[in-house]
Amino acid sequence: MKKLVFFAFIFLLLFFMMPAQGVSLTVDSEDDYQVIPDDAIRLRILANSDSDVDQQLKRTVRDRVNEEITQWVEYITDIEEARKLIESRLPEVEAIVAEVLKEENKDHGFEVEYGKDVTFPTKLYGSYLYPAGEYEAVLITIGEGKGANWWCVLFPPLCFLDFSNGTAVAAAAETDEMEEVEEEKETEVKFFLFEWFDWL
Repeated sequence: MKKLVFFAFIFLLLFFMMPAQGVSLTVDSEDDYQVIPDDAIRLRILANSDSDVDQQLKRTVRDRVNEEITQWVEYITDIEEARKLIESRLPEVEAIVAEVLKEENKDHGFEVEYGKDVTFPTKLYGSYLYPAGEYEAVLITIGEGKGANWWCVLFPPLCFLDFSNGTAVAAAAETDEMEEVEEEKETEVKFFLFEWFDWL
């Protein structure tokens, strides 16, 4: 009788551990990720370095620039209109960056660019992987631009998402990490089953 109960338990355990067919692991909830449309304009900011001071400066620039551009595109629905508006107002973005640097008493140089071939690294946000590639974006480089970057989508406005918590990853590293997690889970289950079997 105990063996019958044991095998029934094993069957149920394996049944519930199997992922449902046709369900993507990246769509657990709307909060995990946001699909970025093909017609999108991003904002990417490169910090001078990874020092706490330079990263804080990057966040200050981010907040000020994002607040301004979000107001510009808030009611725009056409990508062409958004492109023309943002491109024509790049001098205002430059003025914002210069003002922040002055307020923070930083003498870093900076550059503001707009193009369709801005390079983005692979990044993992929650359970969703945003692939590396060249995308249309406003790129702000502060100083040497050797620090960690921050980015969001200006149009359509998706900067309310917490992209800043993303982790830069290589595709291979991300795969290895997932495999390690699966191996750990499998080991834990096997260990539990052996203990339970010994108890019987």
